[in-house]
Formats: sequence, structure tokens, C-alpha cells
Amino acid sequence: MTQQDDQRFPAVEIEDADLVYTLTDEAPMLATHSLLPIVEGFTRAADVSVARADISLAGRIMAAFGHASDDLARLGTLTQSESATIIKLPNISASVPQLKKAIAELQAEGIEVPDYPESPSTDAEREVRAAYDAVKGSAVNPVLREGNSDRRAPIAVKAYARSHPHSMGEWSPQSRTRVAMMSSGDFRHNEASTIVPHDGTVQIRLRPADGSDTVVLRETLPVTAGEVLDATYMSVRELDAFLTEQVAAASAEEVLLSVHLKATMMKVSDPLIFGRAVRAVLPATFSSFGEVLEEADLRPEDGLASILAGLDGLADGERIRASIASELSQGPGIAMVDSDNGITNLHVPSDVIIDASMPAMIRSGGKMWDAQGQMADTLAVIPDSSYAGVYEAVVEDCKANGALDPATMGSVPNVGLMARKAEEYGSHDKTFLVPAAGTVEIVVLDGTGLPAGTVLLSHEVEAGDIWRACQTQDAPVRDWVRLAVTRARASGAPAVFWLDPTRGHDRVLTSLVGAYLTQEDIEDLDIRILDPVAATRLSLERARQGQDTISVTGNVLRDYNTDLFPILELGTSAKMLSVVPLMNGGGLYETGAGGSAPKHVRQLLHDNYLRWDSLGEFLALAEALRHVALVTGKTRAAVMADALDAATTTLLKENRSPGRRLGTIDNRGSHAWLAQYWAAELAAQEADADLAARFAPVATLFQTVGETIQAELAAVQRQTVEIGGYYHPNDELTEAVMRPSATLNAIIDML
Repeated sequence: MTQQDDQRFPAVEIEDADLVYTLTDEAPMLATHSLLPIVEGFTRAADVSVARADISLAGRIMAAFGHASDDLARLGTLTQSESATIIKLPNISASVPQLKKAIAELQAEGIEVPDYPESPSTDAEREVRAAYDAVKGSAVNPVLREGNSDRRAPIAVKAYARSHPHSMGEWSPQSRTRVAMMSSGDFRHNEASTIVPHDGTVQIRLRPADGSDTVVLRETLPVTAGEVLDATYMSVRELDAFLTEQVAAASAEEVLLSVHLKATMMKVSDPLIFGRAVRAVLPATFSSFGEVLEEADLRPEDGLASILAGLDGLADGERIRASIASELSQGPGIAMVDSDNGITNLHVPSDVIIDASMPAMIRSGGKMWDAQGQMADTLAVIPDSSYAGVYEAVVEDCKANGALDPATMGSVPNVGLMARKAEEYGSHDKTFLVPAAGTVEIVVLDGTGLPAGTVLLSHEVEAGDIWRACQTQDAPVRDWVRLAVTRARASGAPAVFWLDPTRGHDRVLTSLVGAYLTQEDIEDLDIRILDPVAATRLSLERARQGQDTISVTGNVLRDYNTDLFPILELGTSAKMLSVVPLMNGGGLYETGAGGSAPKHVRQLLHDNYLRWDSLGEFLALAEALRHVALVTGKTRAAVMADALDAATTTLLKENRSPGRRLGTIDNRGSHAWLAQYWAAELAAQEADADLAARFAPVATLFQTVGETIQAELAAVQRQTVEIGGYYHPNDELTEAVMRPSATLNAIIDML
């Protein structure tokens, strides 16, 4: 759905627009085909120009090979402008299997993009691999998040959750569910950290233990004055021992085995860890057939589904399949992603994302699905102990005190440090599978205020270890502290910095936070620094008493907390208001989570019913319009925002959000109700008489034909539909599916 192809609205370039709306993937993308025409129609009345930016996985692939505009890069430049106002919907953080499927789909459409080279051996293949490596994983967020995160539940959403509490599974003190994490040898225990004195350049290299030539892992790495530079590694020897222990423990304790990682955002390290987990569950198979699988490019890092799909063409394929089936039947039960179709926790690395899978398990009383479609206690394996203790603390709290009550519990909003690829999420281009035993070093090349050749950080490693470096610049840290103080003062709630004194990075950050707090007005504010486990326990204790506690966290914990607590509190993280005040004055407004989006797409194709809830888009749009009014002086945008918030409140009160079953309101029906309520609010408001007069007849028309619109939308349900692709759907087909009400379309086109 390109703006140039849409004749209702003139094309607006990204750089010239008042507001940029991103086109992404899966269910959010489908919803955009329905909602964005409404947004464009209404905002024209406020003289707000809207541009569309394609940052979908398919769009990024096409841009990488010259078949489309690089909208992500253009948005990255725009984030440096004080007038930037960007609405960012959830997008795929592509794993390698997803990337390959998208490539195949584009190739089938006749778009000439190369295959993904697993093991590049030529300069041309290495160039292609580098282009795809820039696309896969979380390629979008590091570019756009030029500010820190402020996520919280809006008042209307919180009120609705309390009056309409979602279901929660029961917890028992006898629950056998627990969390397992490494006690040594992981990223947390091996972390070392330093502060860079001045701007400069460093190099990452490996000095092999056998005395052979130094291996340069990263030729040059720019560093900035005052930034926190970290290095750490995970011992594959200790990881394998740990995983083997957990497989045995799950069998002995008769609980399901589940592995919780983030192979999408942590696109180098976590797929490797995931692959070791697959090996740990199938040791005999890999002992007997490991070389055969490797030669066939069937990698455990890509998941069990990828291996099984590739066996048909192998001479030993049936023997390998039988070996896998035998080991799975004799080992512990594996938690299921889709028990009806035999999809386990180990089938696809991107199917089980820790920040969605762990809260869902906790909400379900500590249970996950088994192969028979029954709920069962689970051994949740989270190898790296950096943040696993947070989930362990919640599990233990629920065992002791029972499930949290959404009708009474308080909130845990978040202020997250994420600007400029802070911390682990900026580690991808500095993460390496160690090729040989030796010493990995970060060495000064020039600048930094230190002599060339100075070793800043180093680790003794073994072949197969996973080593990584992270950077956190000083300006984002200062901005993070300032934002935490601002939120504490605005809300009156305690603000707790979640910092672990046993981690190298957090020890350094604690000293910086202490120093920067002295530069802020914190009189009468309750601001604390606690380790993550203690902070979790405090937040849960206060939440059970109906009290709010701001979690002030680093980048990964920001991601985890803004799913964990909202899923328990609101039933979903998609209902959170997510604001990113950009450091140069602009605003990025994020719209929720996409963890269940693939299921929504399948339901649309099978039943012409889209369950995706666009509430996050409604909330983000209102805040974005206020920012437009602030930076452009277009005051009508603020009137639009206030009316939209009022309409959203009415939508929640009247229960016009998408239902869970066929025959109820779906995503498109919810959009139609929002348009009706928004028009009514604009007609009734008194701040802008011209705007009220313009929308009065629209509101009247909606009242007259509202039932007709809903009937037209309901009539298309229970039909199969075709959109022409999963990653790169056909615009015309998708538009037809997502805008099936001729009556609604006529009203919007009239605007």
C-alpha cells in the first residue's frame, strides 16, 4: 500500500511529512490497510500531512538490493530532527528461517534478490551475507530508537482492565514449575566493563593459544568519550553441561522442558545458544549424524523444524528422522508452541521469544502445553543468569501468594535505557563464535586518551565460546536518568533503578546514575537503586497492594518488563502507551507487541477474521498528534488528539475492541467504531468551531449508517481469502480484504 498508488491522498515524502506512519509485517500490517485510510482522512481536516514508510522485512530486503527505497535509512536520518514524529508498529525481528522464507517469496514474485549464503566463500557471497545480516534480527529498532523509552498503561486502559479483569491461571505452592539458569560461565558472570576516557578507535582481536597469527574479529570500532564499554562471553563447555543437566532434571521431575531465549533481537548469540539446546535434547542423533547434517546445511541453530524439513533429500534422512523421534519419545516432554500440529518449543527459534513466552506461562499458572494438548508444570530454561532471576522471583512469588489480581493490582511502568543501540541490543556486530582457544582482547588503536596497544578488556576463551562486546554512550545514560526523574515527579510513584552489583556493566552504571542524580532536582522523590531480583520483589509486593512502581531499566530488561507486567496486569502488552522522546527533540511512538501476530494472519486467511487489536495504534496516534501540534503550531492536531483519546475511552467502555471468536467484532469493526466515536467527539468539542462544523455531518452520517457498516464487515467472516503473500502481500488484494465495507469507504473517501 504505497501512498503514490493511493489516489485519495497526495503523495507525501517522508522528509516533508508532519507525521510518518510505518508499514510493517504480519497482523499489524494487515490492520494498517484498514486503519491508515481512516487516519489520513481525519487528519487532513487538521492540515496534518501523513507519509508512509515501508520498514517491513520484505521492504528491507528489497531496499538492500536496490528494488525499493531504503525507508528505514531515511527514517534513521529523520530521527535526528526535532520535528520528527514517527508512529512505529511492531515488525518482524527476523530469524534466519523467517529471512529465508521472505527471500523465497520475493523470488517467486519475480523480484531478483539473491539466496542467503549460510557459509559464504567468495567476496560476492560475503557481500550478500553482510547485506542480509544488516536486515535480519532487530534491524529496525536500533535505527529508530534515538531516544529512551517511556512505557505505561494509560488511565482509560487501566480502568478498563480493573473493571473487566482478564482470566488468570491458578498457582499452587505445590507447583513444580521453576526457572533454571547458569551459576557460572555465562554472560553475567564473565562480564567486564570500563569507561572510555576520550573519543577514539579500538580493535577486537583473538590471540590464539597455539601461537598462530592473531585473528582480527573487528578491524575498527569507534568509541566515544564517557561511554561504557563491556565485554563478556558464554562458555560453550559450561553451557552444554548446564543444558544436559536440565534435560535430565526435566525427565526426573516429570515436568515439561522449555527453553526461553530471544533469537530475534539477539540475532547472533541466542540462535547459537538455541542450537546447543537442540543438541542437548538430541545428543545421540548429533553424535551419529552431526557431520551428515552439517554437510547438508541443516543447522540446529535454525530449529528442529528446519532439520526435519530438510531430511527428505538425504540418503540417511529416514534414519535421522527415526533417531530424532526416538530421542524425543524417550526424553522429557517438550513444551509445545502448537500441540495440534506437533510444533515444539525447539522447532523454530523465533517461535519462543522469552519476553512473551515467560509472562504467558506465568499468567497460565506456571504451565505450558504438552504434546497431548494439556497444561503442565514446566522447567523454564533461561541459560544466561543476567535477567533470569527476575522471572524466578515472579514464579516464587506466585507460588507463595497465588496469582496476581488484575482487578486490584498496581502498575509497573518502565523507563528504559535504549538510545543509540545501548547495551546488549547493540552487540550484534560485536558478537563472535570464537574460532580457536586463546585470548579475545579489545585493544586501543588510536585516541581514547590511552597509548595505542593498550588492552581495555580481555578474556581467556575456548573454541566455540560466544564472545560479545556492548557499548552504552554517555548522553543516553544522562537522558535516561533525567527521564526517570521526570516520570517520578509526574506520577508520584517510586522510581527504582534495576542494577545488579554482581555485573561489571551495572556496577559502572550505578556510579554514573548516582553522579547524574546529583544534577537533578530529586527533593521529595522516592528514587532507589536495587538489584533486579530485589526490585522485582518490591514491585510485586507493591502491585499486590494496588500501588505503582516505576521500573528504570537497561535495554533488555526494558523489553522484558514491558511485556511481563502488562501481560499480568492488562492481559497484553499491546495496550501500553509507548513513547520514545528522541534525544534531538522529535518523538517516536510505538504501538505494542506482535508476538501472536502470525496466528492472527492465519485466522484472517482461513476465516476472514482479524483478531489483532489496534488499541496501541490509537494511543500512539493521539500522542503523536500532540507532538505534531507542538512542533508545527498546527493546533488542530491537538484537538484531534483529545477527541481521539475520548473516542478510545468510549470504545473501551462500550466494549468495541476485537473479540476472540468468529461472529464478534474484529479489527476492521473496531476501526469503524473508532471512526464513528472520533467523528462524534470532533463534532461535539468546542475548542475549534470550524472543525466541529466540518465533522457534524460526518457524525450524523455515522449514526445513520453505523449498523449498516458493521453488518457489511460481519458479512465477510467465515470465508477464506487471499492476500498474495505473507511477507510481501499484494496491495490490491490486501486492500480489498481489509476494507470490505463500501459504506465506510465512501465516508472516508468523502473526507
